[in-house]
Amino acid sequence: MSNTDSKRRIVVLGAGESGFGAAVLAKDRGFDVFLSDSGTIAPKYRERLEAEGISFEEGSHTMPLILSADEIVKSPGIPLDAPVILAVRAKNIPVISEIEFAGRYTDSKMVCITGSNGKTTTTMLIHHILRHAGIDAALAGNVGVSLAYQVARDPHDVYVVELSSFQLDNMYDFKANIAVILNITPDHLDRYDHKMENYVRAKFRILQNMQDSDSFIFWKDDPVIAAQLRQVCTRARMLPFSEFREEGSAAYIDAENRLIFETPGTCMKMPRADLALNGLHNVFNSMAAGLSACLCDVSKDDIREALSDFCGVEHRLEFTADIDGVRWINDSKATNVNSCYYALEAMTTPTVLILGGKDKGNDYSEILPLVKEKVKAIVAMGKDNAKILDFFGPHVAKIADTHTLTDAIEACRAFASNGDTVLLSPCCASFDLFKSYEDRGCQFKAEVLKLKE
Repeated sequence: MSNTDSKRRIVVLGAGESGFGAAVLAKDRGFDVFLSDSGTIAPKYRERLEAEGISFEEGSHTMPLILSADEIVKSPGIPLDAPVILAVRAKNIPVISEIEFAGRYTDSKMVCITGSNGKTTTTMLIHHILRHAGIDAALAGNVGVSLAYQVARDPHDVYVVELSSFQLDNMYDFKANIAVILNITPDHLDRYDHKMENYVRAKFRILQNMQDSDSFIFWKDDPVIAAQLRQVCTRARMLPFSEFREEGSAAYIDAENRLIFETPGTCMKMPRADLALNGLHNVFNSMAAGLSACLCDVSKDDIREALSDFCGVEHRLEFTADIDGVRWINDSKATNVNSCYYALEAMTTPTVLILGGKDKGNDYSEILPLVKEKVKAIVAMGKDNAKILDFFGPHVAKIADTHTLTDAIEACRAFASNGDTVLLSPCCASFDLFKSYEDRGCQFKAEVLKLKE
C-alpha cells in the first residue's frame, strides 16, 4: 500500500462480481472506497460488502458522493452514455474497468480472449489445458471470480481472462501477454452508435501495449479482422489460425484431417476426430486454445489429452434430452446472429429453431441459407416477434408466434418428428422474458425435462 493510494478516493459503480471485486481490492490497497448501484444489490454481494466494512448504496446514485472520486471503476454493464457516466466525464474524473484496476497490482501472466462468438468456450478450454498441465491458472473476466478479487485475496500465476468489448472500452494501460481475437461479427451495436467500426475498434483494444515478447492469436480468414489489421500495427508476434494451410498459418487442418500447431517452440499434430468439441467453430476454438497452451510451454501430450476430454460450456450447444426420438439442444448463449450460424452449421438433422428475445439490431440474412437448408420450422419466442416473422415468413413453411417459454415448447412439440432436433439458439438477448441467457437456458432445460415425466 502506498501513501498515495491511502489518500485517494475510489468510487465503484455497480455491485456485481466485478464491482465487488474492485471494491475489495481498493480497500486492501488502502483507498477510501465507496460503491454505488442504482439497482438492487444481490444479497450475496450486499452481505459480503457489509462484512468487509465497505461503504455502499443501492437503489440510486448520490451524485455528490460519486463526483468526489479521484477515479471511477465502472461495471461493464453500465453504458458510456448513462447519465451518471456523463456527469462523471463532465468533471473529468477518470473512468476505468475492473480489469484495468486489477492489472495495476499483479505481474501474473495474462492470457486474454475476445471475439463476438466462442469467447467462453475458448477461455474455459485454455484454462482446462493449463490446469491439466499443472499450471496455477485461474479464470477471470466474464467467467469465474473477478480478476480484482483474485489479485487481492487469491493470487495465481496465470489468469485466463474473457474480455467483452464493454470491458475493453475502459482499459488503457493493461497489457495481455497472449491476446486472442476469435472473430468479429455485428453485436452490441446499440452500445456503439450502431457503427460497426466502433465495435471493431473496441475489440482491437486487446492489442494495446503489447510488446515483442507477447503473442497475438487470431482467425486469419475473418474479413473484419483482416481489414482492421491493415490499419492497426502491433509489436506482438502474430500467430494466425485457419481452416486450411495458408502462408503464415500457425494452426490449420491438414489433408489427413489433423490439426497442426506450429509455433516457434512446438510442432504438434492431433486428429480432428479426437477433439471433444464438434463443429468447425469448435475446431477454431481448439486451435486458439492449443496455440495459447503451446506458448505457455504446455507439453504436446497434455494439450492433446485436454483437448480430447473437455466437457464443454453450459448453454452452448448443450444436449438436454432425447424425447420420443427428438433431440433438444440448449444454445441459449447464442445471443447474436453469428453464434446461431455456427449452431446451425453443426446441425445434421431437420431442425426446429427457436429464435427471439431482445433484438440488438440483428441482420438475419447471414443465417438465411442455413435456415433454408436445415430448418423445417421456426418458433419465435419473445414479447415482439414481428421482425422474425416478417423476415423468415416467406422462407420457412412452418412458423409460430409465441410469447412464453411454455407456448414455445408446445409449438416445438407440434412441429418436431422422430429424428428431428429442437434447437434453442435465439440470436437475441434474453432480457424481454428472462433475467439472463443463463436463466433462459435453465428454464428451457427444466421445461424440456418435464416432458419426460
